[in-house]
Amino acid sequence: MAKAKKKLRKTGRRHPLATVVLVAVGLLIAGGAYAGFNQTAATAEVDMNSAETIEAGRKLFAANCATCHGMNAEGTEDGPSLIGAGAASVHFQVGTGRMPLAFQGPQGMIKPQQFTEEQTLQMAAYVASLAPGPAIPEKKYLEASGDAANGSELFRINCAMCHNVAAAGGALTQGKFAPTLIGVDEAHIYEAMVTGPQNMPVFSDANLTAEEKADIITYLKYIENEPSVGGFKLGSLGPVAEGLFIWIIGLGAVVALTVWITAKSN
Repeated sequence: MAKAKKKLRKTGRRHPLATVVLVAVGLLIAGGAYAGFNQTAATAEVDMNSAETIEAGRKLFAANCATCHGMNAEGTEDGPSLIGAGAASVHFQVGTGRMPLAFQGPQGMIKPQQFTEEQTLQMAAYVASLAPGPAIPEKKYLEASGDAANGSELFRINCAMCHNVAAAGGALTQGKFAPTLIGVDEAHIYEAMVTGPQNMPVFSDANLTAEEKADIITYLKYIENEPSVGGFKLGSLGPVAEGLFIWIIGLGAVVALTVWITAKSN
C-alpha cells in the first residue's frame, strides 16, 4: 500500500476521485452564482409607501436623474417634468434601460439596466410621492392567464398598426420606431400601455380595461412561446420582407437553374 502511494507521488498522477471532486465543486460554485444572480434579478419586495423607500429613491434620483429632470423633478430644458408621471413610468423607463439616456436622440434606446430592481422601485416610489400618477400594475394582470383570442383582436385594433400584427415592431417617422414586443417583461408591456412612452398613446382604463390589457399580454406571450405554423418567419416583418425573399432567393434560384440547364445542354 505504501509502495503504491509512493509510486503515485513519483509519477505525479492525481487520485482517481480528484476529477469527480473538481466537477462537484465547480457545479456548487456555478449553482450558487446562478442562484445569487436570480435573487438579484427577481422583483424585489419593496414597500412603496414607506418613508425609508421614498428617501432612498430621492437620493438615487438626485444623484442620477436630477441633471436632466431637476432636483425636484420639475423638469429642465434637457428633460420633462416627472411630477404626475407616476411609479409605472419610472419602472418602465428605468427598468428597460431607456433611462438614464445614453445620448439625446429621436427616442430612448433599450440597453442593459443600470439599477437593480430594488433601486428602480425606490426611485419609482419617490416620483409617485410627488403627485398622483399611473401605478405599477398588480400581479394578477401580469400572469398571462387572460383571453388570448380577445387579446389578439384588441392588439390588431389598437397596436398592430405600429408594432406589426406579429409584434415584431416597425418603423415610424423622423428616425423613430415601434420596438418589438417579443421578450418584453409583462409589467413593462402593461406600464407602456398606461403611460404612453415616447410616440405611444396612453390607453387608460376608459380605453382598455385592466382585464383587456391582461388579455393583450396573454396574446403576446402566446405568440412568443408558440412555434410559427407557417414555417420560417423571416423576422415577421410582413409582406415586404416576404416579397423581397421571393424576388431575390426564389427568382434568383430559378435564373440560376435556367443558366445551369442551358449550359448543360450546350
